[in-house]
Amino acid sequence: MASTAGATGWLRGIVKAVPSGDSLVIMGKTKAEIPPEKTVTLSSLMAPKLARRGGVDEPFAWNSREFLRKLCIGKEVNFRIDYTVPSINREFGSVFLGEKNVAFLVVAAGWAKVKEQGQQKGEVSPFISELLRLEEQARQQGVGRWNGSPGESEASIRDLPPSAIGDASGFDAVAFANAKRGSALEAVVDQVRDGSTIRVFLLPEFQYIQVLVAGVQSPSPGRKAALEAVSGTEITSNDQNGDPLVVQAPLSSAQRMAASLTSVVEVPGDPFGKEAKHFTETRVLHRDVRIVLEGFDKFNNLTGSVYYPDGESAKDLALELIENGVGKYVEWRSGSLEDETKRKMKNAELLAKKNRLRIWTNYVPPVSNSKAIHDQNFTGKVIEVVSGDCIVVAEDSLAFGDPSAERRVNLSSIRAPKMGNPRLDQKPDPYARDAKDFLRTRLIGRQVNVSMEYSRRVGLADGTAPASASPRTMDFGSVFLINPPKNGEDASSGTGNQLAGVNIAEMLVARGYATVVRHRDFEERSNYYDALLSAESRAISGKKGMHSAKDLPNRHITDLLTASSKKARDFLPFLQREKRLSAVVEYVLSGHRFKIEVPKATCSIAFSLSGVRCPGRGEPYSDEAISFMRRKIMQRDVEIEVETVDRTGTFLGTMWESRTNVAIPLLEAGLAKLQTSFGLDRIPEIHLLTQAEQSAKQNKLKIWENYVEGEEVSTGPTIERRQKEEFKAIVTEVLAGGKFYVQYAADQKMSALAKQLASLNLQEAPLIGAFNPKKGDIVLAQFSADNSWNRAMIVNTPRGDVKSPNDKFEVFYIDYGNQEIVSYSHLRPLDSSVSSAPGLAQLCSLAFIKVPGLEDDYGQEAGVRLSELVLSTPKEFKAIVEDKDTSGGKVKGQGTGTIFLVTLVDTDEDISINSILAQEGLARLEKRRRWEPKDRQQAFDELEKYETEAKTSRLGMWEYGDIASDEEDSGPQSRKAAGKR
Repeated sequence: MASTAGATGWLRGIVKAVPSGDSLVIMGKTKAEIPPEKTVTLSSLMAPKLARRGGVDEPFAWNSREFLRKLCIGKEVNFRIDYTVPSINREFGSVFLGEKNVAFLVVAAGWAKVKEQGQQKGEVSPFISELLRLEEQARQQGVGRWNGSPGESEASIRDLPPSAIGDASGFDAVAFANAKRGSALEAVVDQVRDGSTIRVFLLPEFQYIQVLVAGVQSPSPGRKAALEAVSGTEITSNDQNGDPLVVQAPLSSAQRMAASLTSVVEVPGDPFGKEAKHFTETRVLHRDVRIVLEGFDKFNNLTGSVYYPDGESAKDLALELIENGVGKYVEWRSGSLEDETKRKMKNAELLAKKNRLRIWTNYVPPVSNSKAIHDQNFTGKVIEVVSGDCIVVAEDSLAFGDPSAERRVNLSSIRAPKMGNPRLDQKPDPYARDAKDFLRTRLIGRQVNVSMEYSRRVGLADGTAPASASPRTMDFGSVFLINPPKNGEDASSGTGNQLAGVNIAEMLVARGYATVVRHRDFEERSNYYDALLSAESRAISGKKGMHSAKDLPNRHITDLLTASSKKARDFLPFLQREKRLSAVVEYVLSGHRFKIEVPKATCSIAFSLSGVRCPGRGEPYSDEAISFMRRKIMQRDVEIEVETVDRTGTFLGTMWESRTNVAIPLLEAGLAKLQTSFGLDRIPEIHLLTQAEQSAKQNKLKIWENYVEGEEVSTGPTIERRQKEEFKAIVTEVLAGGKFYVQYAADQKMSALAKQLASLNLQEAPLIGAFNPKKGDIVLAQFSADNSWNRAMIVNTPRGDVKSPNDKFEVFYIDYGNQEIVSYSHLRPLDSSVSSAPGLAQLCSLAFIKVPGLEDDYGQEAGVRLSELVLSTPKEFKAIVEDKDTSGGKVKGQGTGTIFLVTLVDTDEDISINSILAQEGLARLEKRRRWEPKDRQQAFDELEKYETEAKTSRLGMWEYGDIASDEEDSGPQSRKAAGKR
């Protein structure tokens, strides 16, 4: 035992259990996980015996045991073994509680009688004389078992109801659980089966039941089992824990002898199973507990929360088991537990795993794709709501126009419904638009505090990246609205250490517009995770948002940006008739062109500011103009007045935000200029726009930084040509019908991209099954002409999954414009850092002229001649953008996407390629419109001279004289046709 009192034989220990009114189980006071223990029967005493299963108590047996149990359980005692009886393998001794002899107290209370002196002199208590005196005193006083009152002896015998253990035929567990569910039941623990399974007597009815501790499961301590049974004996078990019930006739002498010889094998327990059992025994065995029933299982075992006293308070046994690493949280036992209790158990288990306590000694945490972000707090203005759980914040501390000023923040530990992908024909999930609009109306343009918490690598399993894309990193944080609405409906619970403001994620979850992510062990999560779980519980109980059973009305929005220009023109009369319309800016496409949603017209349109133009792609201040308008009007409520629609389906008009013409601050900032050929007299508030432009000129802001007053010519073709976008171009591919691809000669991205590709290891072929390119994915493909690796878009794939390295894929090289069919073995996945950059090949078409297609007469000759002019020798051309055709939609392959209609000038010869083809009879002019601007009229006049020369000389298509085509149409319609593959 733990300690001895010299050589006197006295030992010290703690009473662990009280099996009967005259015996104690005492364990030593040591630091061992499971200390040694002894069962000590009080010398020379005999208490009434409690009933075994199916039996009946002796009179006063329960009262006797209860007296000794309440007297000694859990207390420190001194004891000594007086004698042993080997025949029954029992030790008898004297036990002292402090200075008091426990045997004296029991006998004096009348709960045990003194046995007659045995045959051997040593089998007697050293205090026998005092025990006999106290017994006689108790008899005379009529206390305890000596109470002679009529009926007292019969009343002390417990009337045991049918047990829920073993033969449960007389016990209805379902009815009992339903009747007592949620009630606090007083009980005494009779047996501990394992760390999380106990057997108790419910008081005062003495209903004997087995209780599985709710929410936790402990390892098995092992058990003993018979190797074989005696012939003619059937051993069965109706108990989940496997207690054998023997059903047989009375055994003969031979059978009893055979049974005594039957081998018994010990079934080993789980690691820390015995420690778990001991942990529970030292806290609840033979002690008063309170049980709250939660449910039942098919074995008639009831599940419940067990609370035991600890000083003035009560402790939850399940939580204690988990905290000390001798139990694990299990969902199937926790169905009726409160959410707060479940959270405590999960957090306790997480801490036990982290500290590798007992059953978690060899625990290896799963590989996490998240990483904590420390000390990254900033303040900024929300400029975009990407979805119900992602926003873009412009950081206050960074300068306007800085590319890193706009930070994408994903809200920590929540998930909103997905917005879908129109390009992949994926519709938004229910409540996706509601969640996004909820954030938009509360956050756009508002100041927020942001606390970045963790980053996570997102791959294919999240469904957010194409099959060929490498994982990308997303940053997550908590966002707090600094000045929330004063009505209080969006208030969050808040915690003592959170940033100032209302937690946006908690607002969303409480409204039922998002759910809380169930993180894996040691996965980084929101610092306010418990508050989010509480908000989710409130939303579920209140049946809010996605937790309600309501069917949302269908919301159909026609996207005119992906429709034909004819369909856009069909909407024009309604949009013009309504004058000023309320709208929402969905996206800023350029400084003067936007995608907006018009709720009343149930459509999304491309909208451009009348008479105002910002720098084009690649020009100085283009990106700054976009950033400026993103901060000004992105996702804001605006008003628009539509004037007309152009040939590409873009609506032209005026826009107001907060009653201010949005073009005014754009012009004042020097990020746009008035387009004098537009017809400025038709534009509302033109005098304010002119004043704004003059102010920028005088202050020499942005695009006017080199402006010198008086140099500008008010009218004429020169000023018009100077306002057009021009760039140096290198032609990389020629298509039919006068189309070709170019690269910007001054763009340094191509050389940087080449260095990135050169650093990649592309020797090993991809494993079939691990890499499955899909249509639209950006991959690396090996070009057959020179075996170089280039970025390519998958245009067509074989049917089904890849089965062979020779399977064929059609690819489009996004940096050059050419297209070919390659084998699977010549493809490689591409890192997102390389694939995310847009393609460097720009699709162009010769402006003002119509070049025959390959199937038309002289189409082959025109294609060969165009190739000779632009591809025969490496040469830079000057490309003058006359117009842009967006009817081809987003880039999907060769010959599609936005087309630049250009005049391509050979600077060495000082002549345009357009003029050469017209002069040689390999192209003809488009039809003129009656109201062509002056610069276009001049271009038509110049080209008409070359066409007339070809007609006179009977060159090319004019070989058989002048031709007329009933199929000839206006410019926009021909460009639309060319945009199809």
